[in-house]
Amino acid sequence: MPVSNLEAAHRAASDAELIAWVDEQDQLLGSLPRAQLRERQLIGRGTFILLFNSAGQLCVHRRTLSKALYPGFWDVAAGGMVQAHESYAESAARELEEELGISGVELREHQRFYFDQRDNRLWCAVFSAVSDAPLVLQPEEVLEACFMSPEQALREATMRDYCPDSLQALRNYLASQSL
Repeated sequence: MPVSNLEAAHRAASDAELIAWVDEQDQLLGSLPRAQLRERQLIGRGTFILLFNSAGQLCVHRRTLSKALYPGFWDVAAGGMVQAHESYAESAARELEEELGISGVELREHQRFYFDQRDNRLWCAVFSAVSDAPLVLQPEEVLEACFMSPEQALREATMRDYCPDSLQALRNYLASQSL
C-alpha cells in the first residue's frame, strides 16, 4: 500500500524528533534523532500505556502500514519514544492523547524494563489508565482499535503479528498485578 504524502511527512517529522538517548542502566547520555538511534542500534526511552475501560478490557489497536517499526502489527499499548525534554510520565500523557485521543486521566506507572532487539533497543516505562471516553484515533498512527480482555490479546498474539515490546510490557504488568 502506498504511503500518502501526509503519512510520509509525519514519518519524516517523527524521525527528526530528538529522542532521549540512554545507556543500559537508563542513564541519560544526550539526545539523537529517532532514525539515528535505530541505525546505530543505540538505546532510547519508550513509554507503554495500557488503556483499560471500566469493565477491565484492554484497548488493542492496529498500527498503520507506514510505521517504520512493526508496520501493520497489532499493539496492546499506546506509546512511543520519550523526547529529549520529557520525563517518562510527560511522554506517556502526550502519547495517549495523540494516538487514542484520551487525556485528563490518571496515569499509574508500574515498572520499567529493558527491551533489547536488534532494531529496537529501549528502556521502557509501563503505565496504565482507565477511561470509557470515546477513542479518537490518530490516522497517521492507528488504523483501528477495539477492546478485549488482556488474556484474549495474549492468545491472539500467538496467531497474529503483535508488537513484541508492548507484549512484554503487558506480560510484566500482568505478572506484577498477580503478586
